[in-house]
Amino acid sequence: MKTAITHIEYHLPARVITNQELESLFPEWPAQKIEEKLGIVTRHIAADNETSADLALAAAEKLFATNVCRREEIDYLILCTQTPDYLLPTTACILQKRLNLRPDCGALDFNLGCSGYVYGLGMAKGLIETGQATKVLFLTGETYSKLMRPDDKSTRTLFGDAGSATLLQGQRDGAASLGPFVYGTDGGGAADLIVRQGGLRQPGLPLDNSEGLCMEGTRIFNFSVREVAANLDALLVKSGFSLDEIDLFIFHQANRFMLEFLRRKCAIPESKFYQHYQESGNTVSNTIPIALHHAMRDQLVKKGSRVALVGFGVGLSWGSCLVKF
Repeated sequence: MKTAITHIEYHLPARVITNQELESLFPEWPAQKIEEKLGIVTRHIAADNETSADLALAAAEKLFATNVCRREEIDYLILCTQTPDYLLPTTACILQKRLNLRPDCGALDFNLGCSGYVYGLGMAKGLIETGQATKVLFLTGETYSKLMRPDDKSTRTLFGDAGSATLLQGQRDGAASLGPFVYGTDGGGAADLIVRQGGLRQPGLPLDNSEGLCMEGTRIFNFSVREVAANLDALLVKSGFSLDEIDLFIFHQANRFMLEFLRRKCAIPESKFYQHYQESGNTVSNTIPIALHHAMRDQLVKKGSRVALVGFGVGLSWGSCLVKF
């Protein structure tokens, strides 16, 4: 049994923040400068009463509306989020009920950010290829906007909110496959992107002391430069394919400056390096599925295509995998 990505949908909240609006708040950073450096024109922000679960739910309902799968066929639900509805119960259990999935369906959350989509695909592959599930609904949902300080231009220009839904299923014909995978972790960089309040180490709401989401941008950039190229090299060695034999590369859609630097460092041709973040910004675990959705829709991914997915960020955590369609 091989694991295949069957379908991807995503959902963006209605509220849109433009570069012009941010310029009015931060006059020292003009709208044109934001676009030139980050490549981001707009980002979508969840409403006050809208959570990551709501965004993931909307994406899942879009997926079911395509009739690619009936909800009663789902054997397992996985949700990747760092902004859950509650500390407990797990938000995936709540979504199982809201989506009317079977009561004998497994459901779990895992807390991971920009590398989370790759990690979730690895979990789904393990469930399917060990016979624990036939069809897995893998959701991502993030609302970093609820953690950002109003006066923090470094995070407000970058991050947007979103939800995604990916259907994975087992196939016996071997035409499609998922893997190999290569992972990496450096918990020594935990403070480089962190929300200190809200857990049991430092109780309290994240914005109670006006700290919220804290990002050391330079350290995150240096980590990415240090680890991502090596991780991709390791994936190619493990897969037995050369760089030229990969049809498309989709990295975590961090921002234009970082992606262009990594593309050149990895010696990937522009024609094979897909980018799609201009209208949504950095949506954390959602960026890869959103980009992959558009690459599939635009027929850049076809039957037999080999696509390398590379995630990296908060944790510090990174991972890559190969997908054959």
